[in-house]
Amino acid sequence: MISFLLISIFASMTFSMNSTIHEFKVEALSGGEIDFSKFKGKKILIVNTASECGLTPQYEGLQKLYENHRNKLIIVGFPANNFGGQEPGTNREIATFCKQNYGVSFPMAAKVSVKGQDIHPLFKHLVNEASNLGIEDPISWNFTKFLLDEEGKLITVFAPKILPNSEEVLTAIN
Repeated sequence: MISFLLISIFASMTFSMNSTIHEFKVEALSGGEIDFSKFKGKKILIVNTASECGLTPQYEGLQKLYENHRNKLIIVGFPANNFGGQEPGTNREIATFCKQNYGVSFPMAAKVSVKGQDIHPLFKHLVNEASNLGIEDPISWNFTKFLLDEEGKLITVFAPKILPNSEEVLTAIN
């Protein structure tokens, strides 16, 4: 019994160490799901978002980045209410806000938790990957950006105040 348990634990550790973002599927903001396996061959920028944050205007820059680089980059927004209660809306309210105010057409996931005891498994994965790169506690606020390569491995994390059209982001995606 103990040897079976140890084998099971080892197998799950091996899986998590070798897993990529492409193994995740998440609920989409407007229903359905976002299947990250469909993004193989493109870089992926994952951003935790909020509608009532001082950084919310970054939606505009994210949309332009998506439009200008959609042949090689996919952006996925994840609304989260972890910081200052700045994403209080329902999924429907968030979808309407993003479309009406910023014309968001890149994929948006349903509202999740990106930090704490109830952290979404995808963000737990990203935080672990960031730790492997020496980036501890990467999610400090809304609009933290995780850039993954074409194979689904984390390249880097951009702090919330780094704008989507910054030279730093543009260089990393090119």
